[in-house]
Amino acid sequence: MSHQDPSRSQQGRSQVVVAEFQADQLKQSLERLLGEGDWGAIRFRDDCTWGPRQLAATALLWAWSDELTLGDRFFAARRLAQFLFAPQQEFASSVQAFMKLLLRWTVLLVGVLQVTFRRQMQRALPTLWRVHGLVLFGIDGSRVDVPRSKSHEAAHAPVRDGKGRKLKRNRRQKPRTAIHSRKASVPQMWLTLLFHVGTGLPWSWRIGPTGSSEREHWLAMLDELPSNALITADAGFVGYDCLRAVVNSGRHFLVRVGSNVRLLYKLGFSREVVGTVYLWPDRAARRSQPPLVLRLVVATGGKYPVYLLTSVGEEELSRGQVLDVYRRRWGVELFFRHLKQTYQRRKLRSTNAAHARLELEWSLLGLWSMALDAQVQATRVQLDPPQLSLAGVWRTYRRLMRDYRHPLARQQSLPHQLPQAVRDTYERANKSSRNYPRKKRPDPPAGSPEFLLATKSQIHRARYLTTAA
Repeated sequence: MSHQDPSRSQQGRSQVVVAEFQADQLKQSLERLLGEGDWGAIRFRDDCTWGPRQLAATALLWAWSDELTLGDRFFAARRLAQFLFAPQQEFASSVQAFMKLLLRWTVLLVGVLQVTFRRQMQRALPTLWRVHGLVLFGIDGSRVDVPRSKSHEAAHAPVRDGKGRKLKRNRRQKPRTAIHSRKASVPQMWLTLLFHVGTGLPWSWRIGPTGSSEREHWLAMLDELPSNALITADAGFVGYDCLRAVVNSGRHFLVRVGSNVRLLYKLGFSREVVGTVYLWPDRAARRSQPPLVLRLVVATGGKYPVYLLTSVGEEELSRGQVLDVYRRRWGVELFFRHLKQTYQRRKLRSTNAAHARLELEWSLLGLWSMALDAQVQATRVQLDPPQLSLAGVWRTYRRLMRDYRHPLARQQSLPHQLPQAVRDTYERANKSSRNYPRKKRPDPPAGSPEFLLATKSQIHRARYLTTAA
């Protein structure tokens, strides 16, 4: 019988190098993203094969997948989750069971993930957290196409009144083109997105049928914002009640105004400086509600002047900073482009309205999580996060998901690959087709607000409100 030295055998075993798979990189990314979440507050049944954290991780993998159908995305995500977590009992293999579980728990799971991601943004990206000394957010809305099914017709068709007519906010006086006429009754989902300007990452959102009120969505998200935050918005978010609610909540705003807004000057309600105007509709005055004291900034140099109203004084935000803040608001348009074009969510796959909502919710979380992890890894190698290419980041994740059983090559770890997914720096030449006639006509300019000198009765009423207070 051969003799083997125990010490040599033990030494040999200690020198064995375990090969790392590409799937391990995905697991580490999920650990970074989900590790700080408070999952103890979510309890599944004892006989459920899924756990809250495992379900959230699988849903993110489902959102990251580039398979053509939702079913194929689930099978790819489940297969990968089985490999990553090696559960004692296999996860349920039914798409219907997975969707049913998401329908039941998505609200709580999304809440945990949003809180976790926001905390990581503030802690891991401190240089991007503030813009001009303020925590800056932007808000805008966009439509997302859905299949024309009975379920979507019932849930997401344009809202109509009792006589079958579209509500006033959902209809135009006349369709601009034939294609607008055909699409007038197509069901669509409305997404109102609140995003953090410094990082370009989402912060919160509300989903509804096409024609949903952006202002109502905005007010519903106010409590999720840090105190003293500044929100910049376009002309669709103007309104006395809405803006007053923002100010009363301890936040600030910067909005564009147009010809549908009437502004007063020389009201004498507060100390006035250059640019002081008042938003005080007659209805608010009759209700003895105080006027909003605002600051007007006019941006010139473009084709049309842009009129901006803000509740932030000049001592906190100079005129140049106001203009820069409003320019940064266009980052939300870039995010919508990433969501619809780069991430291929221009039209959702699900024919079921409830499932389509899940698809959109987890698509937003999937995009948010990938971009957040990539930005954190970029800052660790002294790379400016805005240089990252979201398309390149998604390709990196898809490659790992596709080759998850392959051994990890040298310098192919996710923290090494993500900072390399950057945008190119070369400038494009002018294209001969740039000015080619387009079918889509741009919306007309917002115009100039109506400026009115305060009347004597308005001055007396404002003075009465001052003394009564």
